[in-house]
Amino acid sequence: MKKFSFFFFFCALHVTSAFAQDANTLLQRVRDKLNLVNNYEADAIMKTDISFLKVPQANVKVYFKKPDKLKIRNDKGISFVPKGAVSINLNNIIAGNQFTVIDAGNAIVDNTTTRILKLLPEDENSNVILSTIYVDEKNAVIVKAKTTTKDNGTYDLEMKYGNYVDYGLPDTVVFIFNTKDYKMPKGVTFDYDDAEVKKNSDEKSKGGQGKIEITYLSYKIDKGISDEIFK
Repeated sequence: MKKFSFFFFFCALHVTSAFAQDANTLLQRVRDKLNLVNNYEADAIMKTDISFLKVPQANVKVYFKKPDKLKIRNDKGISFVPKGAVSINLNNIIAGNQFTVIDAGNAIVDNTTTRILKLLPEDENSNVILSTIYVDEKNAVIVKAKTTTKDNGTYDLEMKYGNYVDYGLPDTVVFIFNTKDYKMPKGVTFDYDDAEVKKNSDEKSKGGQGKIEITYLSYKIDKGISDEIFK
């Protein structure tokens, strides 16, 4: 009986280890693909959906430079995104190795079978409490991510890929966040819907939902970007 118990324990340990190794291997594949791109400049269309603000659709430039520089610029105005939107850069979600990776099974996302990986930071001082990513194994890309933080609440990312999937770059990114974390920059004004402001004042304080959608029209990859862009 003791031999059988030991054998069962050894098999269970081996299976658990195999799943953990497989999860880490998959995450490394995603990281390797994202690491193919050192910098990019992209033309995009940005839509902001917040019930108490009238923010027009905008043509924007999106700039990225390794490891974590990201800027969204609207030449005809100001495109403001809430804290946490820096994670539109997927590198920030999976950067480094200071977390435990847990294989959480499979899920269907937009008719694609994905693997669910939960990333638990090992640093107790990390602002991130938990990140859950849904990975398209075939293409080694993240199609959905949910991140819970100490300071900026919980936000979600949804990605769709097409022309630039070989670089791990999405065609569309949808960023969903709590409106209570959406703060207007000083000196910047947008048109308000008075009825909606009154209606949603309580909703905002409780944490209503806002959405930003960025549709990428084209990328210029690894052409070089000055650090001055990000100042």
